[in-house]
Amino acid sequence: MTPHTVLVLAYYFPPMGLSGVQRIAKFVKYLPDFGWQPHVLTTGPTAYYAHDPSLLEEFHGRDIVVTRTTGSDPNSTLAAKGTMKMPRESVRKALSAISNTLIIPDNKRGWARRAYTVAKELMQTADFDMIFVSGPPFSAMMAGAQLSSETGIPLVVDYRDLWYGNQFHTYPTVWHRQQHQKMEHHVLARASKITCTNRRIKEKLLNTYRHLEFNDVVILPHGYDLDDLRSTQPRPAGDPSTGTAFRLTYTGIFYDVVTPIPMFKAVRKLQQTRPEMRLELHFAGILRDEYKRSAKRMGLDGIVVDHGYLPHRESVQLCQESDALWMMVGHTRNADTISSGKLYEYFGTRKPLLVSVPEGALRKDAERYGAAWLTEPDDVEAIATAISEMYDQWKNRRVVQPDADVVASFDRRTITGDLARVLAGCLRVT
Repeated sequence: MTPHTVLVLAYYFPPMGLSGVQRIAKFVKYLPDFGWQPHVLTTGPTAYYAHDPSLLEEFHGRDIVVTRTTGSDPNSTLAAKGTMKMPRESVRKALSAISNTLIIPDNKRGWARRAYTVAKELMQTADFDMIFVSGPPFSAMMAGAQLSSETGIPLVVDYRDLWYGNQFHTYPTVWHRQQHQKMEHHVLARASKITCTNRRIKEKLLNTYRHLEFNDVVILPHGYDLDDLRSTQPRPAGDPSTGTAFRLTYTGIFYDVVTPIPMFKAVRKLQQTRPEMRLELHFAGILRDEYKRSAKRMGLDGIVVDHGYLPHRESVQLCQESDALWMMVGHTRNADTISSGKLYEYFGTRKPLLVSVPEGALRKDAERYGAAWLTEPDDVEAIATAISEMYDQWKNRRVVQPDADVVASFDRRTITGDLARVLAGCLRVT
């Protein structure tokens, strides 16, 4: 049977690294298994905080086409700089505020316009059955809606985060807020189906846009890829009988309300109250200098191990070799809608987890996982207590196990199968 073709608009795509590329990259990887040929339209060379060419290897031998085009967005303009150092948080916030004021809906608008033009050219020689766009950036959704409106090709839009009311976006004026909502309404009015990462996002969309019906929005969570786990070598982590340290690992970056400072304070407290504990804090991703200095001021530099940015499978390997994994998201607007991809990649390792997040989607899923200690993001006392309990379980070799059925439900390939069924349900009847 001839596969269906789907045009995928994806600004964040390998060889760009970090978590923003994982969801769409895994969808693209597995869609051919379910009768869909992806044709990805993505950006050309860009300046970015991390690049991971190894991710491109996942597409070898699969029925996947990739077209790259460069727009006038800041990342493309600075492409010659390659992998850039992440600025201090105060500088990042200032640049973000300027961007939010001057460019609506986001600073990838220049790329989205160019992608629209290239997509129109592709459609002259290729037949597409579907258009699929994952946001952010939400300017790409606007390009997808315009293409769908002009060609009649069904559109499915995927939310990794909220658009209107996004937790990390600021609206300088009421006019800015209204423009975002107007643009989003236009996209959703065109979409045949909407997918999102969790129930809280679905509820926000249904409550904000009354024209949407319950079945218009389908939840497709983040997940983990069994191939990543199979390609690593799971080995025992720290061994309490040999005097090795308990290894607690974080993968990813820190920005905005995602900060290691509460963890640092909790560990400093443990050093004072339980000096016999042997503990190492491992970081893979981007641990900026300002946080390294904070760790040193607190006397933690001797136990902080900064691996820098690692290729994705090496990051998974580090998780496999750790005794427990940690993640946090601080209090912010609509924090309950955040679905950090790292939590679900952690699920695949079946390790004990320390999850420091507000009430919301992440906390609910961590509760279902079972082998997780849950704290508020800024509760230093609770974080210290959780680490102490995890350490004692590890030392006594009584590590709690997660719910196997819950873990299995977050397999990326299975979730992609669900996406394939969503796309099939939107096909035009000819």
